[in-house]
Amino acid sequence: MALSRLCSSRFLVFLVILSAIPIGIIISLELAKPPTHVYHYHSTGWFRECGKWDEQNRRFIVAFFEGGIGQIPVTGAEGEVLEEIPVVKDVDLSGNATLGIVIDRPRNRLLAVHGDPMGNRYGALAAYDLSTWKRLFLTQLSGPSDEKSLADDVAVDAEGNAYVTDAKASKIWKVGAEGKLISVIRNPLFVAKEWYKNLVALNGIVYHPDGYLIVIHTLSGNLLKIDLSSGKDEAKLIKVEGGPLTFGDGLELLSPTKLVVAGNPSGRLVESSDGWETASVVATFWGPKHRLATAATLKDGKVYLNHLVGIGYPKRKHAFVEAQF
Repeated sequence: MALSRLCSSRFLVFLVILSAIPIGIIISLELAKPPTHVYHYHSTGWFRECGKWDEQNRRFIVAFFEGGIGQIPVTGAEGEVLEEIPVVKDVDLSGNATLGIVIDRPRNRLLAVHGDPMGNRYGALAAYDLSTWKRLFLTQLSGPSDEKSLADDVAVDAEGNAYVTDAKASKIWKVGAEGKLISVIRNPLFVAKEWYKNLVALNGIVYHPDGYLIVIHTLSGNLLKIDLSSGKDEAKLIKVEGGPLTFGDGLELLSPTKLVVAGNPSGRLVESSDGWETASVVATFWGPKHRLATAATLKDGKVYLNHLVGIGYPKRKHAFVEAQF
C-alpha cells in the first residue's frame, strides 16, 4: 500500500512537471522579443476569428467567436497594449459565433458572418453601419431544416453584393446589397475528392476588381477562381506553383497580382501575372509558433495577421503580427 501511494505521488508529480513544459514554452515564446512589429490588445474573450483594419477610423475591427464585434482604436505610445471595446452584441444571435468580416467602404458598413460552428444548424449575414453600429439587415442563410453548413467568410463586390463561403457544405451564398439572398453557387471543384479533406472546405474569399472571386479550400489547399462577369459563375482551379496551399484560412488581396494567405504557415504571399489563371508562392512568413493566424489585413501598406487564440488571465492578450515577405 505504501509503495502504491509513493508511486501514485511520483506519478502525479510527473504529470504536473510534464504539463508545465508546454506552458513554460508558451510563456517563453510570449516573452521573447518578436522579430516584426506587433499590436497587442487586451480582450475578455479567448477567440478572435477575424480582424480587419479600418483605415478611415484608425482602428482594428475584430469578430468574437462567442458572438459579437469589437473595435481596437490604435492610440497611445508605441508598444502599449491596446484595449478592445465591444460594439455589437446581438441578443437574437446568441449561441452563434461571429466569424468572417469585411469592410464595405463605399456603403460605410461592415458585413459580418454569423454561424453555428458546433451544430452547423444556423448561418446568417449581417450588415452594420460603421459610424453608429446600427444593424442594417440580417439575412438568414441556413437553418435547422437545411443541410448542415457553416457560414464562414465573406467578400463584397463593387455593387455591394456579398459572397459567403460555406466551410461545411462547400458552397457560396450570394446576398444582394440590400440583404436579399440571391443565389447559391455550387461547383464540383468546390468539393475535394478525399472525404476527409472536406471537413474544412471553402474558407477565405476575396473579390478581385476585374470581376471574379478567389476562394481557398482549406484542407485540400486548392485555390479557385470564380468568374462572375458571364453570369454563369464559372469556377476554375488556379494552378499554384509551390502549392497546394493546405491549411490556408483567411485571404487578403494586396494588389491585383498579389494575395496573402493566412493560416499555417502564418502567411504565404502568392502572385499571379496572368489574371489568376496560374500563380506562384513567392514568399512565406513564419510568425509566432504558439499562435494560429486566421486572417490578414492591410494597414498603412503593411500586412498584419490576426491570430485566433488569446493568452493570459483574467484578460486575454491577442495579437496582430506584421508579416514581412
